[in-house]
Amino acid sequence: MASLQDQLLKAGLADKSAARQARQEKRKKQKLKNKSKQQVEDENKQAAQQAIDEKKARDRALNEQQQKAREERSIAAQVRQLITINSQSRGKDEVVLNFTDENVVKRMHVSEAVRVQVTNGRLAVVKLDEEYHLVPMPVADKIAERDEASVIHRADAVEQSQTTTDDDQDDWYADYQIPDDLTW
Repeated sequence: MASLQDQLLKAGLADKSAARQARQEKRKKQKLKNKSKQQVEDENKQAAQQAIDEKKARDRALNEQQQKAREERSIAAQVRQLITINSQSRGKDEVVLNFTDENVVKRMHVSEAVRVQVTNGRLAVVKLDEEYHLVPMPVADKIAERDEASVIHRADAVEQSQTTTDDDQDDWYADYQIPDDLTW
């Protein structure tokens, strides 16, 4: 079966030039359609690639947050383990050890030997779950590397801060005698 165009040519209802012109117009329309189709496809590809990039960025940010949370939990577990393993006995409740925690003076009843160790810088006071513990100074240094806020009182840190302030100003109280029974 011949095409409609061939049938019209044979019947004499159309001539060859009109048929050629109709084919050319048909090709032009097809080319324009293909070009616009390619542009639409390119736009779709770009939108899809942009969506993939945005999803990757969100996933990366979420992974970073999860990694930070894991590191924080790991550090907290390390601090907890250091404190529980190295916690020292307070001894008998003979004297009171005073120290500050967030500008509030706290008291801990300890033996005289333990108080001397704390004031000499051999033991430090650390905080774990609203409870105070005594740990050796090297352990307190390890805890401070991981979480500075856990170390509440260090005798060597107090002495360093006092010596820097004494160097900056004159010692106004040098003429006064410190009482022997004053314990801090």
